[in-house]
Amino acid sequence: MKQNVVVIFGGQSTEHDISKKSVLTFLQYMDENCYEVKVVGITKEGKWLLVEGGKEDILSGKWEKSKVPAMLLPDATLKSLLIHREKGLEYFKVDVVIPVLHGLYGEDGSIQGLLKLAKIPFVGCGVLASAVSMDKFYTKLVVEPLAIRQARYIGVYKESYNREVIEEEVANELGYPVFVKPSNAGSSIGVSKAVDGATLHEALLNAFIHDRKVLIEEHIQGREVECAVIGNLEVKASDVGEILSADDFYDFDSKYNNPESKTILSADMPEATRQRIREAAIAIFGAVDGRGLSRVDFFIEDLTGEVVFNEINTFPGFTDISMYPMLIEAEGITRSELIDHLIQLAIDDCI
Repeated sequence: MKQNVVVIFGGQSTEHDISKKSVLTFLQYMDENCYEVKVVGITKEGKWLLVEGGKEDILSGKWEKSKVPAMLLPDATLKSLLIHREKGLEYFKVDVVIPVLHGLYGEDGSIQGLLKLAKIPFVGCGVLASAVSMDKFYTKLVVEPLAIRQARYIGVYKESYNREVIEEEVANELGYPVFVKPSNAGSSIGVSKAVDGATLHEALLNAFIHDRKVLIEEHIQGREVECAVIGNLEVKASDVGEILSADDFYDFDSKYNNPESKTILSADMPEATRQRIREAAIAIFGAVDGRGLSRVDFFIEDLTGEVVFNEINTFPGFTDISMYPMLIEAEGITRSELIDHLIQLAIDDCI
């Protein structure tokens, strides 16, 4: 018997376009003999629409012209997707939801809360893990007791930002260069490097466009590496991949628009360092109460060889160039098998 699955993509975040690419992987590798799939796209304005033309409509953008609203109901007794056709209302009973959403309102606990209310199993982390991991400031607070090194940082709120005070604080506590990051944004959106007071101010103003809370972090000179984790209470970590950025740092353009940026699926490093990263990734995933999947990012500092935690992504990208599915595939798990496993983890976690 087929399972009824709702796949959601798009969303109101700055990562809307990345979500549109990620969802294509799920639709391509889901076995139509196992799943009855309904696809729902959320526009940038927040409108929920039924996408009946599949991948073709998503690629062309035709889905945004859909005349059929479709939304998940919070009623736990119905567990349904409500489809509003001209001829009347249609209820699609839902077994599991795959929220292929990155960033705010998708990866931050918002839609996870709706699904918890509706008592519908869903792929990925729950409300707490999603919310904490989306907020870089609070992630640091949760990870701190693990004794895993993190970049030193200063938090800045838009409403209380004082340029002179912050410039003095950065100069005294962190030194230049520093990285400026919106606390609640992914795909390196709004991230800038500052080398002095003038560029710091400019970077903060840019970051405030995306979030009222911003982190200023010390610059870690080192290699950027990533580890995929999968599981609920029994968690496994992949090998460690490495990012080779074509630009000064791995920002949005470097990640998605520069073909010279490359990824290595099994990075060259001492075995002890590899194991330390894998163990740290599992520990961090556990600390935020993670479920299903996450990608945990680190630096390996050039001078010391120390492992430095960067951030955790609770619904990492699934695009053609995304590290998470490639790292899992390198472990001998095909993308179809990965999706099947993630769906089963979602169902198991709801029991």
